[in-house]
Amino acid sequence: MSDAAPPHREATSARPGPAPGSSTPSGPAMLASLGPLLLEWLPRQRWFAGKGRPLTGFTLVAATELLPLPRAGGAPGLLHVLFRARQEGVTEDCYQLLLGVRDVLPPHLAPALVGRPDDGPLRGRTVYEGLTDPRLAALLLERLRVPGRLGPLRFHREPDASIPPGLTPRLLDAEQSNSSAVYGETYILKLFRRVVPGTNPDLELPRALARTGCSRVPAPAAWFEAGPLAPGAEPMTLGVLQPYLPGSADGWQLALGALAERADFTASARALGHATAEVHLALAEALPTTVLRRPQLEALAAVMTRRLDAAAEAVPQLRPYRTALAAAYDELTAPGGERGSWCAQRIHGDLHLGQALRTPGDGRWSLIDFEGEPARPLDERRRPQPVARDIAGMLRSFDYAAAVGQAPGPGWADAARAAYCEGYAAAHHDDPREDPRLLRAHETDKAVYEVLYEARHRPDWLPVPMSAIRRLAGAASGTA
Repeated sequence: MSDAAPPHREATSARPGPAPGSSTPSGPAMLASLGPLLLEWLPRQRWFAGKGRPLTGFTLVAATELLPLPRAGGAPGLLHVLFRARQEGVTEDCYQLLLGVRDVLPPHLAPALVGRPDDGPLRGRTVYEGLTDPRLAALLLERLRVPGRLGPLRFHREPDASIPPGLTPRLLDAEQSNSSAVYGETYILKLFRRVVPGTNPDLELPRALARTGCSRVPAPAAWFEAGPLAPGAEPMTLGVLQPYLPGSADGWQLALGALAERADFTASARALGHATAEVHLALAEALPTTVLRRPQLEALAAVMTRRLDAAAEAVPQLRPYRTALAAAYDELTAPGGERGSWCAQRIHGDLHLGQALRTPGDGRWSLIDFEGEPARPLDERRRPQPVARDIAGMLRSFDYAAAVGQAPGPGWADAARAAYCEGYAAAHHDDPREDPRLLRAHETDKAVYEVLYEARHRPDWLPVPMSAIRRLAGAASGTA
């Protein structure tokens, strides 16, 4: 990743951790302190990706003191830790922790307790979630204000970014796969919990959009990364600081509010479609695009078919519709239609109503969270894809909002879906409805994924995607 920040300056107010694999107390000895605690604490965290599989151990990747650990007294220390979690039958995942260390934990920080080590260099101390401590969260912002290196960690800031000192932090509790802290209603820091080598799209894409002048996505002001931690490896993106949009509401909240009041949502959906198109056009300008021809379309259809087959094996309710749904994928390579190829480009990758914010006053939509689906490999998330995937994700989100908000019939979702596509077509040279095969295939693929997810995690919600399955299967067979 290119470094647009000012030249590095070595940070001097904290001691760096040792190189990975060191036998110092911050290496294997540190696991003697943290390992037993993490075996119990880690599976309870919302962002832990390996639920349901036993943890068998940990490998320390790097440990860095952002604030020296306390020798005595009440001053806290801040320890940054990267470690790999070993589980039965799965590839080791690398996780990032910011751990506060104190002799005694104040009562207001009691819910953040990780544990009290019985062994190792942290024996007798209290270890807790560092982001919950305003003093430690403020220190992290200060590191981002002053670019430089600290052990394996590298802190970067955009040259034109103005980050005031002394902004009061508060931790948000709405994140699922990551953690976020807001600083003084001015900036928001997203801390990635599961990290991999390579630039995270939630840093890469907003920076690329900022270079085009696109204002629909908050531009990163600063970020930090680790490494490279091995020869030939890429650095790992650890966190991104972006402008915070105070008072904004996400599209999910707004849609449910409109449903509760039986209010019209089409104007909002149309404006959101327009904003999505602007972002897609800017991404196509900023980053390379490609063309999906018959071989690529055949490969795409084959992947979707395999996902359908696997889901149908796991969810019996899906099996009667398998043939009709597969026909939507076959249409991608069928002769006829308006075209035989489509463009592929960088996209959001996980677009839904919760990823769109509308600011008060001007009612302007912004898109956030460009990480993509965290469960997918990074190289897959960074691969050019049809914009139809983003559009399909938003269309499915309207269906979910209608179900959760108890819309009286299909009219609300149908109107919102149509308005969103109208807004998109008004700003983009390609109307996704002119040749609907690609959009229908991606919406079908998304609904199949939802069926599998709901069957495993929220069985009571299974009727929501199953209603879409029946509609899409009917459309494919010509009976809708």
